[in-house]
Order: sequence, then C-alpha cells, then structure tokens
Amino acid sequence: MKKIFTAATVEDAKKAAAAEFGAAESEITFNVLEEPKVGFFGKVKGEAKVEAEYEPPVVLTKADAAKNYMLDVIAAMGIEGAEITVTDTENGALFEISAEGFEALIGKKGELLDAFQYLSSLVCNKLDRDYFRISTDCGGFRERRKTQLEELARKIAANVKKTGRTSALEPMNPYERRIIHAAVSEIEGVTSRSTGEEPYRKVLISSTERRPRNNDYRGGKGGRKGGRRERKPRAHYDITTSFEKDYKRPKPEDNLNAGLYGKIEF
Repeated sequence: MKKIFTAATVEDAKKAAAAEFGAAESEITFNVLEEPKVGFFGKVKGEAKVEAEYEPPVVLTKADAAKNYMLDVIAAMGIEGAEITVTDTENGALFEISAEGFEALIGKKGELLDAFQYLSSLVCNKLDRDYFRISTDCGGFRERRKTQLEELARKIAANVKKTGRTSALEPMNPYERRIIHAAVSEIEGVTSRSTGEEPYRKVLISSTERRPRNNDYRGGKGGRKGGRRERKPRAHYDITTSFEKDYKRPKPEDNLNAGLYGKIEF
C-alpha cells in the first residue's frame, strides 16, 4: 500500500501517514520526494511531499494455523501433494484432507483423523480464548462411519429389547457416542447413557420396558401348582486355602502410617 502525503514539514507528513495507516512510523517505509525550500529572509516556500509504503501484518486465523499444522505433519509423513479444503461451520471449520496414500492410513475407526482433529485443535486454540471446533474428514470416511454406527445402534437396541439386558458398546470418542445416542433416541423401548472416563468412556444401551418376573412354580417334586417355590438356604463352605489365609493375615507394615510412598506395591 503506497500513498503520497504532503505537509508543512517532512515530520508532519510522516505523522499523517502513520495516523492514516494506523501504524508506527518505524513500520512504514518513507521516500521523501520534495522538501520545503527556504527563500530569502528565511521564508519557507512549498510543502514537503513524502511517499509512504505500508504492508499490514498478516493476521493468522485459527483455520490457517490448523491447516498449516496438518500440512506440515502430512509432509513429515512422507506424503506429498496434500490439499486441504476448509469449510466454515457454526463454531469452527471442517477440514477435508486429500492426499494420495493418506486415506489408507486412516484406519478402520479413523484413528488418524481423530488424532489430526485433536492435535490441530490444541495448536489453533492457543491463539485466543474463543474455542474453535475442528472436524476432519477424508474421502467421505465420516459419513460411512456414521452409517455403520447407526446400524450398530439399531442392532444392539433390538437385542436389548428382546433380552431385557443392558448392553455395553466399545469405548468411543464423543463424536461417535453422539451418533449412537441420536440413533437410540429414535427407537422406542430403549435408552442410552455414557459411562466411564476418557478415553475409555462408552455407551450403555438399556431397556425401558419392565419384564414381568415369573414366580410361579409349576410341577416338580415337593412343589405345588400356582405357588411359589420354596428355596432352601445354600450351605456355606469355606474353601479358602491355608496359603490364602496366611496371605490375607495383616502384615506389620500395614499398620504403619507411612502414607502413599510408605511401601512399594506390585
């Protein structure tokens, strides 16, 4: 950006340029074209003419920071010619990665895409406090995975309704758990919830229908039709070995108030 400024003095012309560009004079390149001339008796004639050139600093956005990070990592993996298309979302952006050989490294469950998503989010969100949500995809993998998870949710839900038993799915990331919850919410008679701590947090699918308990005893020796079967109390047998009894016997060091590092446990 170049512009010519005129003023009574060169200093005033530079100040005018700095005010218009909104930058310090040290950040602007000046070229003095004309200076005021001093005539007879010290009278100043004319004005100072200064050409000012200023290039505003490039502001790195969070999307740019995330994209540059991904491209650097892909290049470090030995994959050349990678391209990333960035599409704005409600509170972040979707990064579509296109590179020959990259899709084969995604993995069955998209571990590589998840890693890119997590690490690039850490990088770009250091720029300021406003959270920028990053989503990554490659070759339509996310949509295919979503379809698989929805089919899995319907299959597990059908089995839960049939048996009445709660079923636990394998640990999943928050994105995949949301897909499971959304699919289960559309099925009557079942409900879902998440349990556990990351990264082992998983979804439990349970039945909302109470199964009747059958307390009738029909037939059999010593029973009566339509009545409740009387159960005999189970005998208790002590099968603890002498080694186990000795092992469980309190040790002297167990009574020491030594704190967390008082003894080494294997």
